Amino acid sequence: MTSHNTPRQTQSRTEAQYAAEQTKIQTYTTLQSSLLSHISTSGYTYNPEAFALTTKILRLNPEYYTVWNVRRRLLADGLLSKRSSGSSPSTVLPTTSATSDTLGSSGSSSSYQEGGETPVSRESPGTEKGGRSGLQLEKTQQDDAAQESSTAQKNDQKVLTDELQFTIPLLLASPKCYWIWNYRRHILSESIFRLPTPVARRIWLEELGLDSQMLTRDRRNFHAWGYRRYVLGMLESKELDGKSMVEEEFKFTTDKIKGDLSNFSAWHSRSRLIPRLLDERQAGNQERRSFLEEELAFIHDALNVGPEDQSLWFYHQFLMASFTPGNEQYAIVTDFSTTEKIDHLAQEIAEIKELAEDYDDVKWIYEALVEYTVTLGQLRKLENEEETDLRGWLGRLRKLDPMRQGRWDDLEASWKL
Repeated sequence: MTSHNTPRQTQSRTEAQYAAEQTKIQTYTTLQSSLLSHISTSGYTYNPEAFALTTKILRLNPEYYTVWNVRRRLLADGLLSKRSSGSSPSTVLPTTSATSDTLGSSGSSSSYQEGGETPVSRESPGTEKGGRSGLQLEKTQQDDAAQESSTAQKNDQKVLTDELQFTIPLLLASPKCYWIWNYRRHILSESIFRLPTPVARRIWLEELGLDSQMLTRDRRNFHAWGYRRYVLGMLESKELDGKSMVEEEFKFTTDKIKGDLSNFSAWHSRSRLIPRLLDERQAGNQERRSFLEEELAFIHDALNVGPEDQSLWFYHQFLMASFTPGNEQYAIVTDFSTTEKIDHLAQEIAEIKELAEDYDDVKWIYEALVEYTVTLGQLRKLENEEETDLRGWLGRLRKLDPMRQGRWDDLEASWKL
């Protein structure tokens, strides 16, 4: 079995390696028992020793998702500040109220009771014995609350960034572990609720940079690609005062594809970005046609290099939706006439036939020829030569992919050749 063309090999172990592994298992078992004992005794009440146990266990086994959940609950109980309901970290507490701004500055004028007879004494009932008015006391309380909020935010920022740092070595060692990615999502979401928006946004931008580094290490890590789309969606959201990043991300997919034509995730992300890209560019019919021609030229160059790559044909199929009846929801151009669709299909079939002359053992070429010729038959009656070609391509598929013999028979019967 292989993963990204990297064969998996079973390595024999020496006696020393076996002994070291047994010691590691014993340590792991002891740590696990200690953590479970704490939970059964104290529940999820924060305890530094219990939190340290989760650190040790996860460094040994980041796949232990229950321990991630324990760590999350301990974090909320002891290290992070208690959030009051309805509070927002982005709201700056005022140092003075609207009332104090209006009533607290007497200037040179005097204040009078209703009726204007007796001036209001500065030693009014709202004055404390120490000489502090009720308004001054209110301001002091507000200042104290603002200071407390600021301290809590600084604490939370340190805790959250420390947690993100803790998971980086684990992520580098296990880049396809679901639970590490999920835990980072949780920590990032906490930053939105607990920190001022500019601070939270900076943390999310750093996360996007980390994801880019992960995709440099493994350009086809679908965990990192899916996580990237999540991070970008949040950076574009109103919660982080975001704006569209579709142009930058489209360029990112171009760079990744040029570095590795087999990057299925990059092609997939590109196809998802295109509708938004054209809408935000406010592209008219002519701009959309030009864009489609550029993308077809891009994929043609890729197919000339790697026609055996399935991901390239999937993207080509996405582009061909503009010429395929019934696929209008995926079409880049929606105003092609029937004649224009026929001409484009015939042109694509001709180019793929040339490709088949050089790569006659690649089944994806014949699948494309069959699919687009059948589509052509939906728009106009196939000529005798085209039907002959269709039978020949089906015969070629039967030889190249005999495991799907039934599929080819069903297709031939459905077309009534």
